[in-house]
Amino acid sequence: MTSFVLKGIALFNHKIKLGVKGRANTFNILKNEIKNEDQTLWFHCASLGEYEQGLPIFKLLRKDYPKHKIVLTFFSPSGFEIRKNAPFADVVVYLPLDTKSNAKQFIKLVNPELTVFVKYEIWPNYLNEIKKNCLRAILISAVFRKDQSFFKWYGTQTKQALFAFEHIFTQNEDSKKLLENIGYKNATVSGDTRFDRVLNQLQIDNTLDFIETFKQDKLCIVIGSSWPEDEAILVPYINQCKHDVKFIIAPHNIKAKQIDGLKQSIKKETVLFSNKENSNLKNANIFIVDTIGILSKIYSYADIAYVGGAMGTTGLHNILEPAVFGVPIIIGSNHKKFPEAQAMIDHGNVFSINDLSSLKNKLDLLIENEIVRKETGQKSFNFVKEKEGAIIQILNYLRI
Repeated sequence: MTSFVLKGIALFNHKIKLGVKGRANTFNILKNEIKNEDQTLWFHCASLGEYEQGLPIFKLLRKDYPKHKIVLTFFSPSGFEIRKNAPFADVVVYLPLDTKSNAKQFIKLVNPELTVFVKYEIWPNYLNEIKKNCLRAILISAVFRKDQSFFKWYGTQTKQALFAFEHIFTQNEDSKKLLENIGYKNATVSGDTRFDRVLNQLQIDNTLDFIETFKQDKLCIVIGSSWPEDEAILVPYINQCKHDVKFIIAPHNIKAKQIDGLKQSIKKETVLFSNKENSNLKNANIFIVDTIGILSKIYSYADIAYVGGAMGTTGLHNILEPAVFGVPIIIGSNHKKFPEAQAMIDHGNVFSINDLSSLKNKLDLLIENEIVRKETGQKSFNFVKEKEGAIIQILNYLRI
């Protein structure tokens, strides 16, 4: 029934169409790429965010199991389409829908020696098939809430699926306690692997010559993964801003129509990444990044960061990426589903705003007061640094 519904929706939704088409090819790809004699590992992520969380573990397990074939699966096109060429994986496919027949066929073809699921990924039929075949599976960077079906009287099937994991590594103590309340004892509070992931960013060369040319010696505000709801208050601020600062905007949606609309709404000299070679970068006030894959490096040039998604209902984007570079961060007010956001607000390095007036107050404060800006930025770095180590705990467990 679910498959039929998705196929119907796919007629009108490009993203869902990609997923439906991709899932239809999964088993043929696996049959061609996985042989009976192959030893395999299976890594599964819902989307791009979970992939980024799992990546440090995936890379290190690749080194630990050099002769194994690694199968990487995604459920969402936003993950698959961007990371379908992940260098550590031998096979990257969409995960078929969670039916008994799909799960049985998938596990028979892949026969993973170890399965690693990330964060929220609990697929009952796949997990039950893993357990039935006495295969190993762990869940990493897990976060649970008491309103989830695992902890309700009607959640018997999903609750049983949790017990297919031989170990669950949670991000916090509350999640571990929820598991203990239903009788699951093999859990460890390891924290969030994203902290280790973003700290690795400091070990690479983040230099971008064109950003250096644009920034000069000016204060720079980086707006990362902005949505229209974010831009609705950011653009008016930019247009009336009297401070001698530069703005870099990296919208979530980089389709030409979206980028053109954003550029037209800005009244100051603006350059697009796609046209940087033919523009006067040095004298421009605004730089719009109409490409993907470089935002994490761009954050290294930020003096202040605004991270999008929480002014609307689409979900807050990664606030750890700018935090690791020691910058103060501003976000919207819809961040309740992101525990790290509230933790960082309490820590004093993230400011939540809900309208143009509150945005102006925070940005003006951070621009004008260097002491506040630098002290807040130091708190950002400290917050990330204090929480590293999840990877070590997980790998130590797997290497026993």
